[in-house]
Amino acid sequence: MKNIFIGSILTLLIIAIVSFIFIYSGFYNLSATIPHMKATESAIHMMKEKSIKANSKNIEVPNLDDKKLILNGYKGYDEMCVTCHAAPGKSATVIADGLYPKPPELNNKEIIEEWNDKEIFWIIKNGIKMTGMPAYGPTHSDEDLWAIVAFLNHLHEMSEKEYKAMGNETKIMQNGHDHKQGKEKKQNVHIHNDGKKHLH
Repeated sequence: MKNIFIGSILTLLIIAIVSFIFIYSGFYNLSATIPHMKATESAIHMMKEKSIKANSKNIEVPNLDDKKLILNGYKGYDEMCVTCHAAPGKSATVIADGLYPKPPELNNKEIIEEWNDKEIFWIIKNGIKMTGMPAYGPTHSDEDLWAIVAFLNHLHEMSEKEYKAMGNETKIMQNGHDHKQGKEKKQNVHIHNDGKKHLH
């Protein structure tokens, strides 16, 4: 029994020493132009999948069918995501070409259906280490991020024409909102008995 214990300790010690030498030597090439070894890639993929599923399981999903939310999601996606993830009629830029792993094209139904809504939300909010996927949680509200999730549920169904049309619709919605706000400001100007205008 004692020999087994000593043998286990020595084995672990040897593994630790070999691992240290391997890391310190710089032998493993971290260049984004060279793929991981198959074993490394499989381990990273499994760890990523398990981590996302475990950390997102208690997230509550809001109603994602609201048209205004989807339009807001289009705006967020077109501003922040197209560069790497493409869209109907829009290719990813050279930034995406230089990343490893290569960002998935999210207008592909099979890719987007790999994750459920809460998992996609978690990815957008928290990002993923060493992939180039940033965390938008520190800079955007949960409502903004859920809007992108809502939009992604429809992206794979859209043609280039429909994608452009949604862009025009968001502009009309934004202009209408601004116009309405302007009208409300005018209505809030009142003339009192002293003959002066007062804002309320």
